[in-house]
Amino acid sequence: MELVLTPRVRFLRGLADEIMHNYGHGRTIVAIDGALQSGKTAFGDDLAAVLEERNHPVFRASLEWFHRSREEQAKFGDDTAERYYRYGFDYSLLRRVLVEPFRLGGSTGFVTKAFDPRRGIQVLPKWETGPIDATLIIDGRFINRPELRGLWNYSVFLDSAPVDGPEGDADRLYFAEAAPRTQATAIIDNSTPATPRRVFADSC
Repeated sequence: MELVLTPRVRFLRGLADEIMHNYGHGRTIVAIDGALQSGKTAFGDDLAAVLEERNHPVFRASLEWFHRSREEQAKFGDDTAERYYRYGFDYSLLRRVLVEPFRLGGSTGFVTKAFDPRRGIQVLPKWETGPIDATLIIDGRFINRPELRGLWNYSVFLDSAPVDGPEGDADRLYFAEAAPRTQATAIIDNSTPATPRRVFADSC
């Protein structure tokens, strides 16, 4: 189904052209990074729609579905921004049930959701498979932290400052420690979602 042509769709088609030119064969993982409220999920969804428009198999996932439960997080100390940054997500599970089996290809099954953060419960695993040529788009805060680097073929960073107040403290810690902007393949100003634009690393 052809999408309605808007400046956002035109921009995303260009980004999809770049990704497909470099990673159009085999299993590809695209990560969408950015601070809280930067529009990561919507950006990932819209990029997936552009890939689907050209009949390319695409799967969606989010780090939000790989949270640790509050009980598990509590084992690592008091509820602080630093605890959330370091222990809020189960990266071992992410690798084991999604990233590694997706990369294997073939008939190997993978899981895109493991934990429902709104309900605070584990999700019954739904194992999926895909064709040899397929793209996984995964969004999330902290997705370019050191222990995850090297997992993504292509990384988008939505360039925005952390939100004010305590809710942004975990992002500030992440930015200071991991410098995610320097790890991205593409830096994008998504402050006006209708008209995203590419930003070059030395422009700010």
